[in-house]
This record gives sequence, C-alpha cells and structure tokens, in this order.
Amino acid sequence: MPDFTTHTDRVRGLFDEQVRRGTARDGTGSEVTATSDVVRWCADGDLGWSEVAWSNLDESNADAEIAQQIEYFAAKELGFAWRVVETDSPEDLGTRLERAGFVLGGTSELMIARVADVPHDDVLPPGVTLSTAGGPGDIDRLIEVHEKVFGIDHSQLRRSLLQQFESSPQVGHLVVAMAQGVPVASSRVDFLPDREFAGLWGGSTLPEWRGKGLFRAMVAHRSREAAKRGYSYVYVIASSESQPIFERLSFESFGTVHTYMWRPPL
Repeated sequence: MPDFTTHTDRVRGLFDEQVRRGTARDGTGSEVTATSDVVRWCADGDLGWSEVAWSNLDESNADAEIAQQIEYFAAKELGFAWRVVETDSPEDLGTRLERAGFVLGGTSELMIARVADVPHDDVLPPGVTLSTAGGPGDIDRLIEVHEKVFGIDHSQLRRSLLQQFESSPQVGHLVVAMAQGVPVASSRVDFLPDREFAGLWGGSTLPEWRGKGLFRAMVAHRSREAAKRGYSYVYVIASSESQPIFERLSFESFGTVHTYMWRPPL
C-alpha cells in the first residue's frame, strides 16, 4: 500500500469531493443544496445546522455569492457558518466575509488519518467503561459532558441528535466514558453514505479526567468502528489543544480551517 503522506493532494481532492461537496443528509433535519459555486446546509428551525461547507469562488463572483447566502439565511432568520480552508479561493475570502458582516468564530486544523494507521488500542483506567448504546440516555450523558467542558448550552445539539438517531440511526454513533455511573468524557462519529471518510466530532473530557487516556480510547473506538463499516479514513476539525494528540495517533494536517459566523440582526 502506498505511503499515506505521499498522497496529500489525492486525499485532499477526495475529501473535498466526498465530504465538503457531499450532499447525503445526516438525519439531523438539515437540508443540503449544491450548486457549482457552493454547498449549503440549512437547519430545519432548531434541528440540524447551517453552514456553507464548500465554495468555488473567485474575485469576480465572491462578493455576490456571499451576499446571496446572507439573503437566503436572513429570510429564514437563521445564523450560519462559513468554513474556509486555507486552500479555498479567492485568497482574501475571509476578509470579504468579515466585510460582509461575518465574525471569525475560531481557527482549527483539518486532520485526516487512514483508518489502518490509527492505533486501535483503548486501554481505560480501572472502573471506566465506554457506553455506545446511542439512546436518549446516552445522548443526555454526552450533552452533560459537553456543557460542563465548554460552558455553553447544547440543547439544540441534543434535539438534533435525538432526531438523527430516530430517523437515521445508522449514521450517528456515540461514545461516552462512564466512571461509577457518571459520564466523564464523550464524543461521536458520523458515518454518512457514499464517502470513504468518517467524521469525528465533539471529543471532550472533564478536566479532572484528562491525561488518563480517555480521549485516545474514544478515538481508537471510533476508528475501529469506521474500519468495521468499511471506511478508509477518519477526519476531524481539531482544536489547538487536541491537535497534538491527533498527531500522535497518525493524523496528518490538511490545512487550517477558519470558521466565520453570521447572525441575523436582532
């Protein structure tokens, strides 16, 4: 098998084609629309999520397309994100978004690993187990950890996950680390059809449980599950805190991701 790191352009091209430009619904309620210029996800009220996941713009049409997307979401009174990967064009796309009223919400790193290269051992501390049932109780426990770690309300995510597991249970997979009946870490993975990439999301661990291997164990579990389902790669949009961990687990960087946010006027 060819060395993964020698095929960066090929893997990036596959990722853009299958993930960023993919139109398979994730079951959360979001509608997805693709044109030659953008791929747009739009929430159904408070179910799902809204963003421009991919764009193919240049200096001649970028401002007009940005204005068109703002007009679309403003009519629905919805905020939305626009993810800009460093390889996107035009080079000043982020500046144009800010000029149109977007605010930079965060900077992350797109990281991808071949499933076969990720260590699949998940050694857990004594008394800790991984729960993967995916029912309402597991969703509540996942949300409990998220809210404690990030300090913000995740009720919209909870509703969206409940919708996903009811309508498309084959797509989502939850992992919650339990210690004496208490959730101490949680994460999830999406298995959308018609692609080779499984998406890792929401890895979070309570402060007092960090450094004990829980994050690594959840990555290992999700990667094993991806292998069972026939996926070739796993990807994550990693924070600066988690990026070093993913690097140790054979993930490679595929570019910085700037997430710009637009909110409708009050």
